[in-house]
Amino acid sequence: MKLSQADFKQRRDILAEKIGSNSIAIIATRAEMYRNRDADYKYRADSSFYYLTGFAEPEAVAVIETFAEGEEYSYSLFCRERDREMEIWHGYRAGIDGAIEIYDADEAYAIDLLDEEIIEKILNKQRLYYRIGQQAEFDARVSQWIQKADAEQRRGSAAPAALIQLDRIVDEMRLKKSAQEIELMQIASNISAEAHTRAMQTVKPNMMEYALEAELNYIFGKNGCVPSYNSIVGGGENACILHYVENNKPLKDGDLVLIDAACEYEFYASDITRTFPVNGKFSPEQKALYNIVLEAQLAAIDVTRIGNHYKYPHQVAVKILTQGLVDLGLISGDVDELIESEAFRQFFMHGTGHWLGMDVHDVGAYKTDEHWRAYEAGMVVTIEPGLYVAPDDETVDAKWRGIGIRIEDDIVVTENGPLVLTKNVVKTVEEIESLMASH
Repeated sequence: MKLSQADFKQRRDILAEKIGSNSIAIIATRAEMYRNRDADYKYRADSSFYYLTGFAEPEAVAVIETFAEGEEYSYSLFCRERDREMEIWHGYRAGIDGAIEIYDADEAYAIDLLDEEIIEKILNKQRLYYRIGQQAEFDARVSQWIQKADAEQRRGSAAPAALIQLDRIVDEMRLKKSAQEIELMQIASNISAEAHTRAMQTVKPNMMEYALEAELNYIFGKNGCVPSYNSIVGGGENACILHYVENNKPLKDGDLVLIDAACEYEFYASDITRTFPVNGKFSPEQKALYNIVLEAQLAAIDVTRIGNHYKYPHQVAVKILTQGLVDLGLISGDVDELIESEAFRQFFMHGTGHWLGMDVHDVGAYKTDEHWRAYEAGMVVTIEPGLYVAPDDETVDAKWRGIGIRIEDDIVVTENGPLVLTKNVVKTVEEIESLMASH
């Protein structure tokens, strides 16, 4: 499945309406990224730029101009020209004609003409919207355009009077997903779930973490996907490092392995974490901690509903985690007081979720008017509580040390309650042990 140009046009229609009459919005894609000598990373277009254009090539700028009230807006695309020699080396380009014929631009220009052509477009506009602070070099170019436009005052023209952050509009547009976007995220989630299932089926003691990561990457790659972030495959105490990505240690018999890994499909991300025993069987301590995390996650998912505020699932999870830590004797005291003093942060030091979409940590404000915003239909969020007992934590019995557990799923807020996109990968102790025993 792919989004159609009609989908991208609908987004531009909405943006044109939001910026108002006699305004201009300018958005650039991101630059290619250097990896090492004579080699760049594989190119991936800027998410917000792609969201509005569907155009995945580097060196491109989109311009949306509105005119008098009631007039049609204009969409211009500045991009690379066709170049036979460069295409032999680096692949085909849409070019100026393709920008119009394939990507529905009203006007298209060579990217080399941007500085020249943009001045006429911004003259006498009331408002200029662009992504302030995203790229320092582009910020400098915009400043130069404004200066040049201001220099036209003696001829009766001028630069826009207001410079406005475009991200505030586009981020809010991206926050609530359409049915088509959710379908893409479901595909990404299904592929990622298959990868986690394969990992559970193939792991064995003394296997290297990177070898298990390769099993994930195989499933991603055979489905035409790439990882949506750097995969975490942390065995034993490595699971207590929240952003562990070295993935270069052996997986030991008796340890758990925490995998936080998922793929991106057609620019839409998934994000899954599962924790399971390397040898297929949870120890009593591992099982006890795991079931507390699972109980917290299930309860947090259940309250991810329209009207509840963004932080509420975290608060629900924290209460269950703290009670569980008290029950197991890892901390002591009154649960409410322990929550108030944040004593739980010794073992759970991160939030319970984040927005998910084209970026794995997706855009959109978490607060409105200084209050946590309420969930609305179409928002997608991760729910990912965890418990991590540091290997050098001498405040707890040695049998708990070095155990790190996180369970993460992707949730769509709907009129009918939470929809779990990532439900295809098992997560109860019994389901995990049964799956691993069958292979």
